[in-house]
Amino acid sequence: MFNTACPILPSSDFNRTKAFYEQLGFGVIGEYVQQGYLILQRDTVELHFFRHTGHIATQSDHGAYLRVNDATALSKEFEVLDLPKDGIPRFIAAEEKPWGVCELAIVDLDGNLLRIGHLSA
Repeated sequence: MFNTACPILPSSDFNRTKAFYEQLGFGVIGEYVQQGYLILQRDTVELHFFRHTGHIATQSDHGAYLRVNDATALSKEFEVLDLPKDGIPRFIAAEEKPWGVCELAIVDLDGNLLRIGHLSA
């Protein structure tokens, strides 16, 4: 019966969040300033954000796993963005993991971890 999941992540600043995710191909489909809520979408994936002005990126424990058709191709797309390999934000290129997935990682400006991958053959 389930069709999709939409992770809800903290954002200390919606404008910074929108700009960061725009470079990853996400666009705004809903912004509710008074309610403190932002919805971004790429393809069929939605990321929801709640305003949390006191959020400390280095203490974040929020994250989500996003399943894609080809993590390697997506990783190549993101590599040209020249995101740092360490710190916040950061990008970790796709690699085969021992648990049977090819996976990359993105940590956004608020320390939210996105693991993005596909099942290995």
